[in-house]
Amino acid sequence: MELSNLRPAEGSKHSANFRRGRGHASGNGKTAGKGHKGQKARSGAPRVGFEGGQMPLYRRLPKRGFTNRNSKTIVGVNVSVLERFDNDSVVTVETLLENGIIKNVYDGVKILGNGELTKKLTVKVHAFSEGAKTKIEALGGTCEVI
Repeated sequence: MELSNLRPAEGSKHSANFRRGRGHASGNGKTAGKGHKGQKARSGAPRVGFEGGQMPLYRRLPKRGFTNRNSKTIVGVNVSVLERFDNDSVVTVETLLENGIIKNVYDGVKILGNGELTKKLTVKVHAFSEGAKTKIEALGGTCEVI
């Protein structure tokens, strides 16, 4: 089970147009689902996250940094990993996924220059580092940006 799979129990959630306070037969009459008395039963009940005047959790915790909305998640693959492909083969994002070299593409795949390469390959990915490009082209291979 994961957080993304959690769902409310069957029959526990009503649609937005569910009519409250329309008699016993409606299943939500009399107290209209608010129980008996108390602050939450009254009109003007406090907002979500209100802790009765105590400093709320979202204000007690320190705020640090921010998340850049425009940042991209690039998957890096070293040249040494391409050694497992056959000579003169075409390496694409799909072949990297099939061979289990990468698990997810995210926003792009970049070939990095760490390690040695001994085979001539045609590599088609989103980006290349300068070192990787020189190593692939030194052996007669080609680097294509998709």
